[in-house]
Formats: sequence, structure tokens, C-alpha cells
Amino acid sequence: MTFAAYRSFDSWIDRTDLPLTLTETSTEVLDRNGKLLRAYPVGTGLWRLAVQPADVDPRFLAMLLRYEDKRFRSHAGVDPIALLRAAGQAMWNGRTVSGGSTLTMQLARLLEDGTTGRWSGKLRQMRVALALERRLSKDQILTLYLTHAPYGGAAEGIRAAAYSWFGKEPKRLTPAEAALLVALPQSPERRRPDRFPEAASEARDRVLERMERQGLLSEEQAEAARRTPLPHRMAAFPRRAPHLADRVAARHPGKWKLQLTLDGAVQSRMEVLLAEAVRSSPRLSAALIAADHQTGEVLAMAGSPGYSDAQRRGFVDMTQAIRSPGSTLKPLIYGLAFDQGLAHPETLIHDGPVNFAGYAPQNFDGEFRGDIRLREALQLSLNIPVVKLTQELGPARVLASLRASGASPELPGGAPGLALSLGGVGISLQDMVQLYAGLAAGGQGPQLRVMQGDAPQPAGRLVSPEAAWQVADILRGLPVPAGARAGTIAYKTGTSYGHRDAWAIGWDGRHAVGVWMGRADGTPVPGIFGGDLAAPVLFEAFGRLKPALDPLPPPPPATLIVSSAELPQPLQRFRPRDAAFSEPADAPELVFPPDGARLMLDGMDLTLKLRGGIAPFLVLANGQPVLSGQRRREFSLPSPGPGFSSLVIVDGAGRSDRVNLRID
Repeated sequence: MTFAAYRSFDSWIDRTDLPLTLTETSTEVLDRNGKLLRAYPVGTGLWRLAVQPADVDPRFLAMLLRYEDKRFRSHAGVDPIALLRAAGQAMWNGRTVSGGSTLTMQLARLLEDGTTGRWSGKLRQMRVALALERRLSKDQILTLYLTHAPYGGAAEGIRAAAYSWFGKEPKRLTPAEAALLVALPQSPERRRPDRFPEAASEARDRVLERMERQGLLSEEQAEAARRTPLPHRMAAFPRRAPHLADRVAARHPGKWKLQLTLDGAVQSRMEVLLAEAVRSSPRLSAALIAADHQTGEVLAMAGSPGYSDAQRRGFVDMTQAIRSPGSTLKPLIYGLAFDQGLAHPETLIHDGPVNFAGYAPQNFDGEFRGDIRLREALQLSLNIPVVKLTQELGPARVLASLRASGASPELPGGAPGLALSLGGVGISLQDMVQLYAGLAAGGQGPQLRVMQGDAPQPAGRLVSPEAAWQVADILRGLPVPAGARAGTIAYKTGTSYGHRDAWAIGWDGRHAVGVWMGRADGTPVPGIFGGDLAAPVLFEAFGRLKPALDPLPPPPPATLIVSSAELPQPLQRFRPRDAAFSEPADAPELVFPPDGARLMLDGMDLTLKLRGGIAPFLVLANGQPVLSGQRRREFSLPSPGPGFSSLVIVDGAGRSDRVNLRID
């Protein structure tokens, strides 16, 4: 070739219009260890995962180069020796026996989606290959090939192929797997092992035979690889933590790699657990969050038992859904009462009928326990004691503390009321786990986070370390599900009004776990209770989270640990702060009928029930004495007649109580 011809050829190569080498790859959501949780197809519907040669099994790379382009590292894009060999074989046999294309030429065809058979197409590939070699390094060319090579179906690139056919990363391929993936790109659809197993087997075995001849595989390795069954179907891509992955991908458009704090192995175990827990109830859904309450890192977040389960509405992320928390807010209220000096776990409180301006809460079972320690009141999840505490704290203070934890509660009526303490607020499972993580971390924990690399941020302080420990000490004393070890987990269950939500949330010395169960559409599930349904799942979740539970911490030095009788006088019995200006504790009280009651008597006598006071009692109806000298605390008197009436009870010490009622 003359110098002028060389200059002309060189200029021709330099003027080559190269195809785009910037490759759109799938968005990947990874766990804390870099393992794939979920991937999203690129705009064309292909699965194309970013890859570097270092991400691929070295033996596969060696087999690929030995089989496709053994002089890849030395040629300039076109291999004259391979071209001459291919031409000679074609002339001798009258047909194409082997191709002369280099990996760079194959890459040129892939980038331009060109043809291989026509000479014009082949010449174009040669020109592009020579130009690519001038502008890219060998490793960059190899990377592009590994990213674009077709492997059947929608799988493009070695990583997508390894997941589609073998369900794993290409880092550690077996000889049989590597040989199949070397053979597939030459004819990806005609050699698909799920559709054409004979063609796939023959192509794989040819690769194995050549690798054995060239000494890359031993005779035993090659024979074992030939006996390995081919995959009979394309595997689905991993889809763990799909709801969270969707949210994170939507928040970071254009970012192709998103690493979470989740542990992929833990996430898988929790998703299996939820699927097992709802197996017998076709419409039942469930959600679970497990977090490290010391660092704020979320280790598992499952929004439903099955992302694609239409009957359960599995597409709804129940970790974010706003639901009624039932009794699971009670630990916060007790902790606030302890922190404010209103009470102590051993303080006595009266569990009996109450009426707060027309609001008369009842215990779940409709019974009253009388005087009871706050410890037992919380363990029994009684309603009346916690409403009394809320009345004294103020619902606004409770709501402010809830928000300080990092939660975003939603109030159905705008302003908070006493019903807040019994679940009269909307809140998500994530916010509830955030709240319990704060209690578990000594009253102030970090904000929960799901993105790896985000700096820990503290949440607001809920209660003092002493109050937080007192709450944990109470909750660790709850009865546990059958087979579980008592005293190892501080937890609380809850059931919302109408049996719509079953909750169980708890913690040990390191982790907090929250479980919600119910129907995603909010309809009732007759007979569900947090203690029966969600608590066993909670304890099983801790068992699958780690091999051994972390012990709960000892009490802070300033914690007051005494019996009821040893408490300071103001803490021995719960009384509101304004008790000095109210009636004495033993003042007479008309328990029934309650103030504001509306009764249907139909001519029958009116039954009265009294508490406290000193006999004998005098009863006045509408200002007129109707009964005197009464020493019993439950008795009847003639109906005052239809309409509005006022009843007054006066005890032997001159103290009184009044109720207004309507008789129909």
C-alpha cells in the first residue's frame, strides 16, 4: 500500500460516524451488600444491566475470547488471519463454516443493529470496528460487548443473561453455564434452551469441546459440564422490596444504581414469613418493617405478602397506608405520664366508669377492675386508665410528642381529642415503627432511613431514658405467643375499631419490628385481634431476623424502682393535678345512669348505682326528696316520668353528685 493510499484509508477511518456508545442500562436497586433487590427494564423493554469485566467470572471471559476472538488483545479491530481462514473454509466447503468477525466487529453490528451476511454490512462493521479501536480501549470495547450481547428474549448483556437463565450474578458461573452463555449470542433465539434445547445443547457442547482441546477445561470438567441439564425456562428478575424500590426509584429519576440499607437475605425471609402468615385467608394482607433502632437503618420493609396478588391488593404498600393504630399508642402515653411525674408504673389508678363531657370510654371487654397498678393497666391494655392519663396530659401534648418522633399522624376531626389514646388517629406502620424505635433507644432514637450513605439524623426526644426503660420493663412482661421465650421482647399489640387492623410492634436491645395485618381496602376482618394474629408473626420475625435476641438494657441509674407502698405519697395513687380543688376520692358518685343518659323505661322503675360516699343516702328527683335513709349502693326508685329530669344523691356527710337525664 502506497503512502497516499494509507493516508486516504487512515482518513477514511477517522471520518467514520460512530454509533452511540452511551448505553441506557436498567435502574438497579441494591441491598446493603450490593446484591440486586430489583431492576427495571430500559425504555425498549429490554433487561440490560450495567457491567464491567471485573463483575464477570474470569473463566467465562477466557472462554469467550478463546472461542470468539483469541487475538482480541492484539488486533486493531479486524483480524486478517481470521478473515482469511473463514474465506478459505467457505471456498473449500462451499458454505460458511466459521465467521471471521472479531468481538469489536460484533460490537459494531450490535451498536448499529446491522446485518452480518452481506458484504456491504461486513465492510461497514470493519470500518466501525477499526474506528472504535482507535477511540476506545480494549477493556471499554469488551465492556460494551458484555453489555449489549443478546442472550434470548429480553435479556441483553451478560448480567441480564446470568439472571435470566441461572438466577444469579455472572461472577461465579460454572463451566456449563459459561459455555452456554458463550454460545447464545451467535443465534440467541434459535439456541434458546427453553425452546430449542437440542440446538442449545449442541452449541454449548461445541464450546466445551474447543475449551477442552485448548486446555482451558480438563476432560473431567468438560464431561461434567456436558452432563449438566440446561435451564428449562427464563427466570424472573429479583423483585424483593418492590414497594420500597418503586418509591426510591421515583424519587431519584435518572440514577441507575440505588443502594439501600436493606439486607437482602433478611428481606427475603420476611417476605416469606408474611406469605405464610396469610396463606389461609385469601383477602388478608400484611406488612412488616424491621429496623436497627441504634442506627436508624431499615433492614427489611415488606409492603404486602405478594406484590402481584390482586385479590389481596398486593400492589398497595401497607407500610405507608394510613390506618388506626388501636392500642399501640398507649405505651407513648404511659411514658409521657411517667416522664411528667404524673405517675409511676406502681401507681394505683381507678379503673371504673368515667364520663368526660359526654365521652364515656369503655374497656375492650366491658369490665372494670377497680384500683389497679398502672403496670397492670398497660399490660391488660385497659382503656379507661389511659384516657385518664391523656386527659391530664392533654391530647395536644400527646400529638406533639407523636410528631416529635418523626411521625405524620392524620386527625379525622382536626383537633385532637381523648379518643386519640385509643386509636382515634390515622398513622402508618412506618411511623409506628419510628415511634417504637425512639422508645427502644432510650426515649430518643435516630430517624429511620432506607438509603445507604445517608447520614444518621436524630429524631425528637419523646421521653426521658428512665421513662422509656419503665415502659419497656412493663411491656416485656406481657404474655407471649406459644413457644416464645418470655421477657426477651418489649412489645404491644393493638386492634382497631371494627376489627380492621391488627398490630404488633416490639423491640429488643438492638432492633425494632412492626407488623400490621388486615385488609388493604379497609373492610373489617371479623374476629381478628393483634394478640392472636400479629403477635406470633412479630416473634417469628425476630427469630428470622437473627440467631439470638439482644438483651434489653438495664435501668438508668436515676430510675425509681420501688413498690406502691414505698412511692412518695403523691405517686401512690393517680390523681389529676387539680385534685386539691376537686371532690375527695371517696365523694359520692352516681355511676348509673351517667350524666346525659337517655333511657327507655316503659313505666319500669329507675335503677341507681352509687360509688363512694357515706351512708345513709338521700335521693332527690327534680328537687323533691323521693328516697331517704338508703344504705345500699344499688337500688331502684319509681320513674320520675317522661321528659328531662335531674337526680341528686346526698350522702351522710352532706356531699352530693348530680346527673341530668331524659326518660322516654
